[in-house]
Amino acid sequence: MNKKEEEPVIIQKKEEKKEEKEKEETISVDIKGEINSPGIYTMKLSSRVIDVIDRAGGLTENADTTVINLSKKLTDEMVIIIYSKEQVSHFEETKKEEEYLQSKCISPEENSIKNDACISSNTSTNQTGKVNLNTASKEELMTLTGIGESKARDIISYREANGSFHTIEDIKNVSGIGETIYAQIKENITV
Repeated sequence: MNKKEEEPVIIQKKEEKKEEKEKEETISVDIKGEINSPGIYTMKLSSRVIDVIDRAGGLTENADTTVINLSKKLTDEMVIIIYSKEQVSHFEETKKEEEYLQSKCISPEENSIKNDACISSNTSTNQTGKVNLNTASKEELMTLTGIGESKARDIISYREANGSFHTIEDIKNVSGIGETIYAQIKENITV
């Protein structure tokens, strides 16, 4: 009888480990804009942008996805904004407005309340002026010494195919970027 009493305890421990493993393999993403059910969703680590769009009830009739990568792998705390057709048609103005609003959010005026929920990680340069390898545009990457248009495109292609850079040293995994270029840019990049 002792063996039968011990078995449920072992099974229970296996179930707890399985639940812990499932928790570790999920991430939370925030999707907003032209989506039927905007909000925060818990997704599997291997999910892509299209998966969270489907989970959020799909796109509205006014959505335009031409400026986003639907196959991009999701990362924890990722923010996905689905733009409208009108916003995409005026995309330069929309991006300038978004950057302005984020700068106000990140750098509140003196004596104001600090907003810790700002989307500061979506800006390509942080408050130290470093270029964020995970969010920088081609043009912003090209401001780095030794990074021309071709290498900037390679960096963007690499992060779209492999997900976010975890350390600045990961930049050396991009074809054509070795120790020499890394040494020139390491003080000016962040993840």
